[in-house]
Amino acid sequence: MDTISSDNNESFSYLPILALIIGLIAGVLAGVALAKVSNINKTLSDQSALVDRIDALETELRQAATSADNATQRINRVASDTNTALQRVSEAFNELQTKVDEMQGPAPVQVASTPAPSGGGSDGGSGAVAGTYTVRGGDTGSKIAREAGVSLTALLNANPGVDWNRLRVGQVLNIPAQ
Repeated sequence: MDTISSDNNESFSYLPILALIIGLIAGVLAGVALAKVSNINKTLSDQSALVDRIDALETELRQAATSADNATQRINRVASDTNTALQRVSEAFNELQTKVDEMQGPAPVQVASTPAPSGGGSDGGSGAVAGTYTVRGGDTGSKIAREAGVSLTALLNANPGVDWNRLRVGQVLNIPAQ
């Protein structure tokens, strides 16, 4: 019986050691798992803060977009109102210009009672001046000749030395006899 009892004692003595080793391995694995879970919780917490910040930025962006849309609508309204007002001003200005033109009538051609010789210019043959004309804003040589009833060439010849590209308001021109 000695042999049986010694065999039982030997196999029984290894079981607590094996259980202790398995317990230690389980404890280490539990510690590693606990560290990993803690690390994951920290990462989730950081990501949750980032998600909250992204949500806040998204809200601010939507508010800015709404403000920009409102501003664009107001700008378009102001532009439309300004365009309408400018059209009204333009129409009123055109009406006033028409009334002023009607009040001024045709360009005044002052005809002398007796023809005088033009001082050296030629009107196409006669050399006589029928009168004078005072330049007004917007006048051109052709317009003055047409209103005075003379040819442009005769008007040019009756006014030597006149720069027809730079007529001045108030400048007096000779109107040749017809």
